[in-house]
Amino acid sequence: MTINTAETLDDAHLLARVRNNFQESMLTIRDSAEALTPLVTAGAAIMIRALLADRKILACGNGGSAADAQHFSAELLNRFERERPGLPGIALTTDTSTLTSIANDYNFDDVFSKQVRALGQPGDVLLGITSSGNSRNVIRAVEAAHERDMACIVLNGRDGGEIVNVLRPEDVNICVAAPSTARIQEVHGLVIHCLCDLIDYQLLGQG
Repeated sequence: MTINTAETLDDAHLLARVRNNFQESMLTIRDSAEALTPLVTAGAAIMIRALLADRKILACGNGGSAADAQHFSAELLNRFERERPGLPGIALTTDTSTLTSIANDYNFDDVFSKQVRALGQPGDVLLGITSSGNSRNVIRAVEAAHERDMACIVLNGRDGGEIVNVLRPEDVNICVAAPSTARIQEVHGLVIHCLCDLIDYQLLGQG
């Protein structure tokens, strides 16, 4: 297939689609801000208490949400916007040998829950990320976290999905009520940055 790059880049319809994506993203963020701000603050408070108690944060998700889990753990282990010692965060999405062995020997639904049961300790926090709320392996991770006496924070989307049925009152469900997975993930990225910012602010003070 031959593509005329010059004509494609100048195509007014393509330019309009890009502008529309920006506008939709801004609208979704604007519409989510009021509802999500207190939930993000509550989630950050749980994480901060855990970190101050020398506990850790485990994160998981699938696809783009797996990338978000890794993004969050990288901001903890390395740094966010300010210099500080690394903080204990583990993305449960990165060890391909563990993931594939669990999926092969048991079930893909168990790839995170078995890790939570092995690594999680009372007082730790699970950050589960699912844009639909219906990711079975994230749901099972939440159930495993409860077994280990861990708090759960969920980055969720749409109507909340099945995961809301396993959350406890003390858990935090940060749900982006939007129909588009792309828009939900864009808000999730902003929420992750807000969590990191609040963690740094509380641990390091104004900066």
